[in-house]
Amino acid sequence: KGMTLNDAVKQMRGKPNTKVTLTLTRKGEPKPIIVTLTRAVIKIQSVKSKLLEPGYAYFRVTQFQDRTGETLAASIQTLFKQNQGKMRGIVLDLRNDPGGLLSGAVAVSAAFLPQDALVVYTDGRTEDAKMRLTANPQYYLRRGGDDYLSKLPPEIKAVPMVVLVNGGSASASEIVAGALQDYKRAVIMGTQT
Repeated sequence: KGMTLNDAVKQMRGKPNTKVTLTLTRKGEPKPIIVTLTRAVIKIQSVKSKLLEPGYAYFRVTQFQDRTGETLAASIQTLFKQNQGKMRGIVLDLRNDPGGLLSGAVAVSAAFLPQDALVVYTDGRTEDAKMRLTANPQYYLRRGGDDYLSKLPPEIKAVPMVVLVNGGSASASEIVAGALQDYKRAVIMGTQT
């Protein structure tokens, strides 16, 4: 009580497999509730996917992590196989995705854009402020990695597509949505990011 959320989180963090005891108060509970938790590394599944109905694939990206591009590529292959490659529409859900790694955003964009399409660039007065990232393996692969996007079905670049965004979509999500919109690859739907 009387502490900011960040301060409380700092006190709860610690090495995995160590214990932390929390005292909770709830409205309607006569006395505090004491719980002991074991700390652990929380791994968030950054991509979720399913067939909404035959011919329509749904991909949800919750945040852009190191392996988001690989996970998305595997999900695309799985859904295309389930549907015998006859995909009629794709929904890419970026709602409440706060962003993450830029390489993940380039990988997700590259899955749906032509090779070497410009995904994002920065410009400035000095040379080190200038950057151009394209749908090219050198901008999304980790060192020595296999190009997981090269194995995607070619139809993935042409199937009609909608990207869902909202006020919680930020940073890398906006880069992906913007790149797909700029190339007229997808229609953006939702509320302002």
